[in-house]
Amino acid sequence: MSSLFDSPDDKTPETSSNDRPLADLLRPQTLDDVIGQDHIIGEGAPLRKMLDRGTLPSIIFWGPPGCGKTTIARILSKHTQLKFEQISAIFSGVSDLKKLFESARIRKQNGQGTLLFVDEIHRFNKSQQDAFLPVVEDGTITLVGATTENPSFELNAAILSRSQVLVLKRLDEASLEKLITRAEDMFGAQLPLDAQARSSLIAMADGDGRYFLSLIEQVYSQTADDAKPLDQEALFAIVQKRAPLYDKSDDSHYNLISALHKSMRGSDVEATLYWFWRMLDGGEDPRYIARRMTRMAVEDVGLADPQALNICISAWDAYERLGSPEGELALTQAMIYLATAPKSTAGYKAAKLAMKSAKETGSLMPPAHILNAPTSLMSDLGYGDGYQYDPDTKDGFSGQNYFPDGMERTSFYQPVERGFEREIKKRLDYWDKLREKKQNDI
Repeated sequence: MSSLFDSPDDKTPETSSNDRPLADLLRPQTLDDVIGQDHIIGEGAPLRKMLDRGTLPSIIFWGPPGCGKTTIARILSKHTQLKFEQISAIFSGVSDLKKLFESARIRKQNGQGTLLFVDEIHRFNKSQQDAFLPVVEDGTITLVGATTENPSFELNAAILSRSQVLVLKRLDEASLEKLITRAEDMFGAQLPLDAQARSSLIAMADGDGRYFLSLIEQVYSQTADDAKPLDQEALFAIVQKRAPLYDKSDDSHYNLISALHKSMRGSDVEATLYWFWRMLDGGEDPRYIARRMTRMAVEDVGLADPQALNICISAWDAYERLGSPEGELALTQAMIYLATAPKSTAGYKAAKLAMKSAKETGSLMPPAHILNAPTSLMSDLGYGDGYQYDPDTKDGFSGQNYFPDGMERTSFYQPVERGFEREIKKRLDYWDKLREKKQNDI
């Protein structure tokens, strides 16, 4: 289906507007018509400045579906008088690129440049991406690539170094309202939805202008001219909400798990629950979240609340036993516990410091007094001499040295004044004072 944001606007003379979808009919023809991307095309914005200077470098548009990547590329070709060529990395290979490059070379010899728009450019492998380098460098083509994936991970460094990366945004509510107004002007009638249904339709678009216009077209096509506005229930009978944009292997997965983890770490239980259910609604495996929650318990909550780990393991086990959807309630409860628990990374930091010290000190032997002496030879060598059994001492604490001889006592664990670690800190401070006193008494 042709659309406002991703389809060609070249039409044969006999093509009737009645045969063209609404999204294609409303395709912007100038930069001023493009909505929702003022940060790159508005006055003083990067793309507008490039055009005002009469220069257009190779560009990578990074943004979600339906935000206007293809449309802007077409408009750029008109502004710069470049021949517009379009391919999709999904359906094209090196042989297709060679043909395009050869045509572009001939065109250049005849005095016209070429803007090559590559949709889903991240789908090309490294060797295919490398094929663009010589024709970009010698000016045979101006490359405009479009991707929904993070270019830092998906595109070669060589391509990125020769291109300007511009980030496009999903369309916000105000932008989608503008699309409704344009559609109403074209149909010559108000969108037949009541206020609640109108809000629901905007929410269903999920920031995708192309998809939103197809929804609007469905509503108009399935309602009579004199019918009263549809309510939310009637709307849902006409159009279906699509699955949220979420792929467990792509950038959105890492964005959402980062948002979830940081919301929990920030003790924002409401945001934590939102991102938790966004991931589940997108099809994330609950076991992955259960594993991540267990990691949160040991890294971010730690001994500030020792029960957090037990609760996460129990919730994970409950999910394995109950399955979905009941098991997800157990995970929800554990997530609430994590978000509301006191936080401490003291244990995590202690582990890193102790590991570093262990690597640096190599093979130092334990002090002889804490070594067992199962043979007479070992006893003669002093193994076990002077060892004090702490539970039998007056304070239940001997204060002896347990570090290797010649190694200074080192402090790895620094508990915080929060949760259960407050009590641990009191114990450590007490033992430090006892240790100092006993050493002074020697």
